[in-house]
Amino acid sequence: MKVRTLGRHCREGLLNLGRNGWMTVASISAVAVTLLILGVFVVMAWNVQNLSRQVEQQVQMNVILKDGTTPEQIKAVQQWLVARPDVAKVTFVSKEQGLANLRASLKQDSNLLDGLDKQNPLPDKFVVQAKDPRMTGQVAAAIEKLPEVDSVRYARDMVERLFQVTRIVRDIGLIFIVGLLFTAMFLIANTIKLTIFARRREIEIMKLVGATNGFIRWPFFVEGIFLGALGALFPIVVIVVAYRYLVDAVPSFYYFQLVPAHPLLEQMAALLLGVGAFIGVWGSVVSMRRFLRV
Repeated sequence: MKVRTLGRHCREGLLNLGRNGWMTVASISAVAVTLLILGVFVVMAWNVQNLSRQVEQQVQMNVILKDGTTPEQIKAVQQWLVARPDVAKVTFVSKEQGLANLRASLKQDSNLLDGLDKQNPLPDKFVVQAKDPRMTGQVAAAIEKLPEVDSVRYARDMVERLFQVTRIVRDIGLIFIVGLLFTAMFLIANTIKLTIFARRREIEIMKLVGATNGFIRWPFFVEGIFLGALGALFPIVVIVVAYRYLVDAVPSFYYFQLVPAHPLLEQMAALLLGVGAFIGVWGSVVSMRRFLRV
């Protein structure tokens, strides 16, 4: 396509935006609302996924040994754990070390533990981490069968609830976004239909003098792309400003770190622009298939 021809198509596409007035505003607004919700959902999904990975990396099993387990038995259990291909890390924590760790965690209140050195109630234990956090339950079940093991403890309920909430949020969000996308596509299609209807006589004349279907359709493609891209600008600005403020204001929340603004925001902006342009082109295609008679 020649540069001159492309310029003509772009000019006609921009003029079409002005000709349709409030329908153009409605279409851009629908795209903006849709992409704003989509962008917020994407940012939330990335952060929830990041949180899930962080939680998975912190899932550890406390393998509590029975009271009276001998050093030889402890060594045998450790060798058995290390030899397992599904175990990533094994750390032995004696009851003395466990008491020292508890004192350190209590800090100024460590005097509450005075007198426990001679009658230490804490057990010897192994801290075990599975290679695949999703296999923690299976690894724990295998370890519990050892005769030297009293119990295996890990935050099973918390992890399962987190994954369940993640799935629910993702599924509901996807359904909601799909509905909004179709609404935006419908509005854009109607906007372009108005343009086609208003210019139907001109289109017929262009066809009679030899204009190709592609030449006639290109301005409407351009109009759809402009509608989608303009609708993407507002949510991009809002999300970029809000997320940068959030990252600076809340650097960490307990053990959870927000996904860094770079490159998340750049990827999100590219996604919204791409989706906006796709919505516009799709709306153009639908309107021309049904209403453009050349």
